[in-house]
Amino acid sequence: MNDRSHPDDVELTAHERLALLRIEAELRRDRRLTRRMSASPPRVWLPLTVAVLMCASIVLGVLGIRTSNPALIWGFAVIWPATLLGAFRLLCRMTGGGDRATPWV
Repeated sequence: MNDRSHPDDVELTAHERLALLRIEAELRRDRRLTRRMSASPPRVWLPLTVAVLMCASIVLGVLGIRTSNPALIWGFAVIWPATLLGAFRLLCRMTGGGDRATPWV
């Protein structure tokens, strides 16, 4: 009795093997896919950093406005651009737009 439930037991025709080889060659040429497949487990540092910077920015902004303390306002002014940059990088990574070769329109 021949059990075909195991994937290694399936025999491919010559045409199917050729098609599979072409697909594998195309996938090997895709550099973005290669980077994603060989990358380490999902990175949590960027989302964590953005979350911490966002919380710090909100606290410094609110306290700076309420107290009019120049040190708090300057602290917000220093942290806010880093927060925006990190959030932008995170958004690009999540949408897959960080590796696109075409310019933005």
